[in-house]
Amino acid sequence: MTEPTMRDYNLLSERFIALANEMKNEGKSQQMVNAALMSASGIYATYTAAGNDGGLKPSGVDRVVAVYKANLENVQKLKMQQGTQEAK
Repeated sequence: MTEPTMRDYNLLSERFIALANEMKNEGKSQQMVNAALMSASGIYATYTAAGNDGGLKPSGVDRVVAVYKANLENVQKLKMQQGTQEAK
């Protein structure tokens, strides 16, 4: 990603995290907030790939899963580089 695009990406991510923390501070469990965020992300990923009335075939689900996996691996790599997390 280009510098401005990466900055926008980070700002959007921070907004989602702030909203998730707001929900947690309202008394919702972290597990519930995480599950809702994952569900919303899956719905939006489907919409992005297939439109409002479409759905994903198994191969489309596999592609979305691969993108999520790569993103999660990147997040973990960055956290380890920052020294903010122990591996579990």
